Amino acid sequence: MSVADDVHDLLAPLFQGRGLEVYDLRYGGGVLRIIVDKPGGVSLDEVADASKVASRLLDDHDMVQGRYTLEISSPGLERPLRRPEHYNQAMGETVSIKLGPHIDGARRIQGVLMGSDDEGITVDVDGVPRRMVYGDIAKAKTVFEWGPMSEKNLKEKSSR
Repeated sequence: MSVADDVHDLLAPLFQGRGLEVYDLRYGGGVLRIIVDKPGGVSLDEVADASKVASRLLDDHDMVQGRYTLEISSPGLERPLRRPEHYNQAMGETVSIKLGPHIDGARRIQGVLMGSDDEGITVDVDGVPRRMVYGDIAKAKTVFEWGPMSEKNLKEKSSR
């Protein structure tokens, strides 16, 4: 298992007991980045608490060798999409996709996420569905759209 997997397995149950989920976790270049979330969003106090608890627990278990920087944050308005469950949670939202260099044609796509399964996603790009497999996606995120939101969209966002 990787350092990220070990850290996830250690912290996920602890955060879950605090009402938080580990939305994403990455380790590289001497930086351990942990994104925490919960339905309705995460407060600054919850991020600070998660940071203190994680720091203490990681020090006690000595899971990350050498010096590293611990960063804990919320996903923000434009959430990174890296795992199938991230795409499932973003269904119906506008997403921005950057495809890998091995893909011919347009590699930057923006549209509404219409489908997600174990192999990939379907994005509505200007009324045309476009299928992409996860292995072709280099980077993906939701796109925050400024402007008034309908009451239905506000309720959907707050129930996450």
